[in-house]
Amino acid sequence: MANLVATISETVTINGALRGSSNTYTVTDILNTFERTVTCPHSNETIIATFNSNVYGSAGAIDLENTKYIRVTNISATAVLDLAVSTTGTSYTVVLTPGASHILCQADTTAKGYNSATATFTTLEDIEKLTVKPRSTDDANVEIFVGVV
Repeated sequence: MANLVATISETVTINGALRGSSNTYTVTDILNTFERTVTCPHSNETIIATFNSNVYGSAGAIDLENTKYIRVTNISATAVLDLAVSTTGTSYTVVLTPGASHILCQADTTAKGYNSATATFTTLEDIEKLTVKPRSTDDANVEIFVGVV
């Protein structure tokens, strides 16, 4: 078993003053990882990961309950993409500009989408899949890393 250590740092110098911070997140007892770099063709939706309670439950599924870290990064130099996080009943979408990442701390009971401008806090849903769609005519290169206990 191993520790997965993720560090997020921001640094910016404004008027000669250094600003920002560094935060570290550690997940213990990692037994498996899923790591993949995918070229996602423009004008198409590409499923980059699926999750299931049983790894045999769907083709290439990652263990839902034991997933404790998910990072999706747009490693393209110019392509902008949308990342859809689909759950058992809803989905939400975020934009990833070149170099940007989206991080989740687990796959079970972790997200829920709403068609409302009001914050709503109810029972969250399990992630079923992650899908990428480039916004322009450029293909997008995406990196995904998942830590599983």
